[in-house]
Amino acid sequence: MRIAIAELKQETNSFVPFTTTLKTFEEQYLWRGDQMLTAFGKARLEIPGALDAIAEAGAVPVPLLATMAMASGTVERASFEILLGEILERLRAARPVDGVFLSLHGAMILEDEPDAEAEIVRRVRAELKPGTPVTVSLDLHGHITPAMLQPDVAYIGYREFPHIDMYETGHRATRLLIDWINGKVKPVMALAKRAMIVSPDSARTTAAPLADIVAEGRAMEARGEVLHVSLFPVQPWIDTPDLGFAALVCGADPAKAQAAAERLAQMAWDRRAEFEPVVTPLDEIIRIGLSEPGLTVASDSGDTPSGGAAADSTAVLAALLHAGADRAGRISICTICDAQAAAEAAKAGAGKTVTLAVGHKRSGLGEPLTVTGKVKVISDGGYILEGPGGNGMAGEMGLTVVLAIGSIRLNLRSIPHFEWDLGIHKSVGLDPAAAALVFVRSPAHFRVSYTPIAARIFLADTPGPTCVNMRRIPFTRVTRPLYPLDLVND
Repeated sequence: MRIAIAELKQETNSFVPFTTTLKTFEEQYLWRGDQMLTAFGKARLEIPGALDAIAEAGAVPVPLLATMAMASGTVERASFEILLGEILERLRAARPVDGVFLSLHGAMILEDEPDAEAEIVRRVRAELKPGTPVTVSLDLHGHITPAMLQPDVAYIGYREFPHIDMYETGHRATRLLIDWINGKVKPVMALAKRAMIVSPDSARTTAAPLADIVAEGRAMEARGEVLHVSLFPVQPWIDTPDLGFAALVCGADPAKAQAAAERLAQMAWDRRAEFEPVVTPLDEIIRIGLSEPGLTVASDSGDTPSGGAAADSTAVLAALLHAGADRAGRISICTICDAQAAAEAAKAGAGKTVTLAVGHKRSGLGEPLTVTGKVKVISDGGYILEGPGGNGMAGEMGLTVVLAIGSIRLNLRSIPHFEWDLGIHKSVGLDPAAAALVFVRSPAHFRVSYTPIAARIFLADTPGPTCVNMRRIPFTRVTRPLYPLDLVND
């Protein structure tokens, strides 16, 4: 049995003033052919999960290409063609294959195509013998469309958010593929959607209301009604028609699968008001953090790189300075992505005092903030994620400098990367557990790493293209009405 595997992942944000190019993918990773067999190391991600499932079945992996980009703006068509074109070329050279596993995100938008995943799957299928099964792993924030439901294709989404089951999802999807090839199952897909979007922090699978809907999905699986249930609260910062909450069910019986999908989607709709996020003003969070014992952790929710933002807003740093955090007895930690400022600080050298204009250079959403501080650490920005999400994955921040502005520690890096993990700070000598305040540019995923060490966690109401207040997002292309932008009756 020969199984081709490939990955092409990116999560788009429609509200940032930059595009995703080939370089954006290369900044994270771009591995070809047999490189894929070892390049992930011990990282618990989809491709390693797929490889292990293939090995367990005694099958032969046919690695094509694996790449991902950090969430960012719309994907440039020319770059997409280079990457997908190479996947297709390698697939043609590898034929015949018995099946294909694809690791996709589900919310990639191209310059000229709002449904990139449907195009990827369609073009992969065109290279295969009719009837060849394809399984696809998806992020829980995927934008699921009817065009994605194609013959001989099955989808399996992450079950957890915060995302701690990427490996398991890759393994599960490939195990389904192997059973399909062996004739043990013949899966069908059923989709049900509701016209609602929710803040990511309110769509954690560990908290109500989504946790209750997840539990019903797992119960359906346990009762044998369906094979797999996948729920998609969706990436809310994409401006595209038919945006909404999706229940995607993989089953053996089309009628039962559709009934299950409709029930789960309706459960979400019935509880839509419970998905409202709880946010706290920035100055109140800082007051509590500087006056209360223990670590205060807050999400800088408006400018999160894992949601596609530039991560260069100065809102938090300016608020810390205004509140006197630079004169406090304990340190506060925050981040800004600014390659130019990092290079200037690194050029001055460790131990030197520098005055820099930081922030807003990539996003252009505000004016840089001038600060003076001492260069404490200079790093190449490489680190390994150590927490439950993406455990073992290599992180890349580019040239990174820690700037001490009194008691404030500014982690100044060149490349936006996940701020899920303690590793981004520990790799440059910062100890989040010992701080008074840590601001994290992540809407929810950071909780798995920070909850064990935090005395309290807040969601800050900060500005930017990943704001958690859905009513503030400047949609122009979504299908209306859409809750909570519009009041919608049952």
